[in-house]
This record gives sequence, C-alpha cells and structure tokens, in this order.
Amino acid sequence: MRIKEGFTLRSIVGQYVVIGEGIEQVDFNKMITMNDSAAYLWQGVEGKDFTVEDLTKLLTDKYDVAEEKAASDAARIASKWIEAGLVEE
Repeated sequence: MRIKEGFTLRSIVGQYVVIGEGIEQVDFNKMITMNDSAAYLWQGVEGKDFTVEDLTKLLTDKYDVAEEKAASDAARIASKWIEAGLVEE
C-alpha cells in the first residue's frame, strides 16, 4: 500500500486532518479527521510503501498493546484509508 499523491496530514487547532492538495486531488472535497494514533501511523508510513504488518509494528513499538489487538486495529485503519480513497493498494 501507499498513501496517494496529494494527501497531506495537517494539525489544525489541535485536530489532525488529512486534506487533498494539488491538481491530483481536485475532485476530493473531504477533510478526514484522525486521532493521535492514526496520525502517528500516517506519519510512520508517509512517502513509502507499507503493509498492515508495518502498521502493526508501529503500534506495538509505541503502545503497550498485544500484537493481536494491534494487528486488528492496523487492518481496520488500512481498510478505512483505502475506502476513503487515501491509499492505493
């Protein structure tokens, strides 16, 4: 997977949001909010190819969470990013 070109994570008034910027995202008229954990994952994979396993490792490295729970959460966030059109497989 890879974050699509033109999507940028911003912090606006203490809230993390992903917005589409540039000509590539001219038809993307949404602003996606993210909690701190999702923003951490985004920053950890921004600009590179990644897998659900990479997201899982980021979660287990930062948080005191069981690997099974981290894997479930990582798969769910990756699915949501794909569904929202932020990530290409």
